[in-house]
Amino acid sequence: MFAVLKIGGKQYRAARDGELVVDRLAGDVGDSVELPVSFVADGDNLDLSVRTARVEILEHLKGQKIHIYKYRAKKTYRKKTGHRQSRTRIKVLEVG
Repeated sequence: MFAVLKIGGKQYRAARDGELVVDRLAGDVGDSVELPVSFVADGDNLDLSVRTARVEILEHLKGQKIHIYKYRAKKTYRKKTGHRQSRTRIKVLEVG
């Protein structure tokens, strides 16, 4: 059995007691959060009713660093920046 969770404009496949790393969620470590579920699948059966999933926030962390490098050919314009996305590790407690 698995469910598809909607988190931050993205969808994640999750099972009970599974862990996911998603975009940053509001809340402190140890908090329980209710998230919307697109659908629940159990074998060949699909349940499309409106449901929520209860997840626990395990930790807040940062994603992999990416580098952005801009330049213009034959000019003295060069710019290097970086970015690290804020992420949250969650554990699915139940799909309701």
